[in-house]
Amino acid sequence: MFRHNGEQLIETAIQGQPVYPGASGWRVSHDGQSLMLPGVGGITYNLKLGDSAYGWAADHAEPCVSATASYDKREQGVNLSFNYFACVGNEARILTGEAKGTRGIVTGTHGGCEHVMIDFPPAALDVLSFDDKIQIRARGQGLKLLDYPELKIWSLDPVLLGKMGLEEDQQDRKLRLPVAGLVPAELLGSGLGRTDGFKADIDIQTSDWAVIEEHKLDQLKLGDMVALLDYKSFYGWSYQKGAVTIGVVTHTDSYTAGHGPGVTTLITSLQGELLPFVQPDANLGRYLKIGRYRN
Repeated sequence: MFRHNGEQLIETAIQGQPVYPGASGWRVSHDGQSLMLPGVGGITYNLKLGDSAYGWAADHAEPCVSATASYDKREQGVNLSFNYFACVGNEARILTGEAKGTRGIVTGTHGGCEHVMIDFPPAALDVLSFDDKIQIRARGQGLKLLDYPELKIWSLDPVLLGKMGLEEDQQDRKLRLPVAGLVPAELLGSGLGRTDGFKADIDIQTSDWAVIEEHKLDQLKLGDMVALLDYKSFYGWSYQKGAVTIGVVTHTDSYTAGHGPGVTTLITSLQGELLPFVQPDANLGRYLKIGRYRN
């Protein structure tokens, strides 16, 4: 077990509610088509971790429940705090309505719309409403590996850290961990230029499908762990040769130029301290038994 400062982290309550699905009207795709499709937000019954990130008649669709603390002021105050404090793997609980008491798990964040995605059991979705309140036991920001202080960790619950399959190569002082895919730097798109790698997400561009297939990224699923090669996310996402960022796929593909499946940042290194290796079943849902992996 890796030594970390989990016992010193603050655990605090944050609260939001399901956000109504958005409709932005006609959008132009990267190949010039005009499309009007379901997008971000909602209580989504049939999209879960373990489902393909591709092929849906949707754009940037988010799995299960999308939540916000303030629909009208999504990039201000309380909702920025909601997105910052919510960490992947945190426990959520429905406070009101017919699903009161049901527990779920935070699965990612989505920049721009500033949503937090949460997985709940199907029975809760059947009775959940947009008026219901959801509380998250937020813990994870400030997490450090004590023997690897050069790594930066964002938005990661310490319990999940212990389930990600990290292995230590003590001779070379490096950490190996499984990922479902290796993403080359040239495929990264929307999210560049933002300084909030501590929340939000960065997209894998899919406008050149042949390159996606070449790098064996055409089978990515929601919840898959991926490695972003030659990219760091210390103070925003940016290119740096030899850097590696580990993240989780949090929303589906997009038809818009520069966009695609979104990745929420979890761990980043500058000089090759992380050694990702491909393991197709490296998925958040499998680690936590949620989404399509529920018993």
